[in-house]
Amino acid sequence: MAGQPGAQAPLKILLVRVSSLGDVLHNLPMVADIARHFPNATIDWVVEEGYTSLVRLNPRVNTIFPFALRRWRKSLGKKETRAEIAAFFRSLRQTHYDYVFDTQGLLKTGIIMGAARLAPGGQKVGLANGSEGSGYEGISRIFHTKSIPLDPRTHAVARGRLVAAAALGYTVDTPADFGLPEVPRSEPRPDWMGEAPYCVYFHGTARDAKKWAPENWIALGQALAPMPILLPWGSPKEKAEAEQLAAGLPNARLLPKLSMGDAILLARHAALVVGVDTGLTHIAAAFVRPTVEIYADSPLWKTEGNWSPKIINLGDKGAPPGVPEVLAAARRLLADYPPA
Repeated sequence: MAGQPGAQAPLKILLVRVSSLGDVLHNLPMVADIARHFPNATIDWVVEEGYTSLVRLNPRVNTIFPFALRRWRKSLGKKETRAEIAAFFRSLRQTHYDYVFDTQGLLKTGIIMGAARLAPGGQKVGLANGSEGSGYEGISRIFHTKSIPLDPRTHAVARGRLVAAAALGYTVDTPADFGLPEVPRSEPRPDWMGEAPYCVYFHGTARDAKKWAPENWIALGQALAPMPILLPWGSPKEKAEAEQLAAGLPNARLLPKLSMGDAILLARHAALVVGVDTGLTHIAAAFVRPTVEIYADSPLWKTEGNWSPKIINLGDKGAPPGVPEVLAAARRLLADYPPA
């Protein structure tokens, strides 16, 4: 096949991972792995339009195809929407790929994989099975030319890495590299961030069972005072929760509603991050910021940050950590990695 070792043409590879935020993030180390073994490869990506700002941070990703199903499904009857969908598939099919990887395993991602064009001898590679508790849809396999089986308890970051390694013939033997840039010291900060080193609470998540009790957040922030606690939010419900926390914390700052790009900036600059099992917490860990990840109703094995000593994972499904445990971890990170 064109692009294999010893051949002339570099590999052309398409990654299909459209959502959600944490899942897109956990797919990024595939890019570094492929680039390490095939430095001349061209790597493109199909992703939900709301997450393009995250994928764009990785300089090894060449073309990003924004997929807007969440928006399109609200107006499928409109001529403009149908035209936009047609343009998406037309753009996707302009390139012939050596490999197309679907690491999400859903019917919608399988359809995208099915629409992509292959070079002669090309392969469409995906998951033969889901992980425990995943939304995997077995029908997605009909679009594969090769399906890779994995242990159902494979870490979310390892899944995509292992699929690519099995298809491309290399071994996964390095820590996860998300390919995200370091924060330039000269990068200007928005007014809402302030100049002092801060702790950010990523307290919000869609599932209430994954949350940490408000009194815990308040007790932790009081113990960390006078360090500023920045409180982001993404919905009216989360804003009300953030206001409740701010009322109990003299050192807290309620933030305005942030774009995805600004939320990523917030994680990148944090001196300390404390968050529940949610995408923005995992983004902070991917940037290797000092991060305490709190697990309350999701399994630790699935998404724990295990690629740096700057990440401390506490709790597990049905066993959230207490304030003393989280505070000890936060103080340890601040002592080991003091803010610049």
